[in-house]
Amino acid sequence: MKNYVTATKPFLGFCLLLFSCQSVKTSSIPYYKEASFSPHWLKKGSKEIKAFHKVAPFELTNQEGEKIDNSTFKGKIYVAAFFFTTCPGICPKMTDNMRLIQAAFLTDPNILLLSHSVTPSVDSVSVLKDYAKAKGVISSKWHLATGDKQLIYSLGRKSYFVEEDLGLQKKETDFIHTENFVLVDGDGHLRGIYNGLNKRSVNQLIEDIRTLKQGN
Repeated sequence: MKNYVTATKPFLGFCLLLFSCQSVKTSSIPYYKEASFSPHWLKKGSKEIKAFHKVAPFELTNQEGEKIDNSTFKGKIYVAAFFFTTCPGICPKMTDNMRLIQAAFLTDPNILLLSHSVTPSVDSVSVLKDYAKAKGVISSKWHLATGDKQLIYSLGRKSYFVEEDLGLQKKETDFIHTENFVLVDGDGHLRGIYNGLNKRSVNQLIEDIRTLKQGN
């Protein structure tokens, strides 16, 4: 019979305390602040988090003709994406996968989705409304946004860092076409980037949302 060594109570208590302190001090989902998406494991409630990169102020219009801005998503976990309604390539698959996220959190009002149109001059409110009906978008859960093109492109490149070709110099007017989904927490911090065409990546996104819901 094998003999197992049992830790003494003082030592065991110290280990449990150490583990507890470590789990409270740092986040289990990293924070991001630049296009390289290098992870930052920050202490909860720290000054560093309060001063950390956030999504810039914005005001857009959704498929219901309603104004949406940062306050719409304050205190909510949300997934940001970029698309256009006439896209014949990656956008339909991205929309299908966003619908999976919608279904996973259908009854949770604290989880939202935000898809920005990169052709806002074409994607008017009425066009977005028709697209929403055709794709099963639930307006209370999922915002399809149109508005000022310069603002949308600035959000994509400077707030969400959605483009992968980091080495290329781009003009502000250069077209944004990306399959990336970005996870944003209730304070506007970036918490993850995922391939919106890859089912495994989308499933990981869903799991990460659940982790953030637990306050991690």
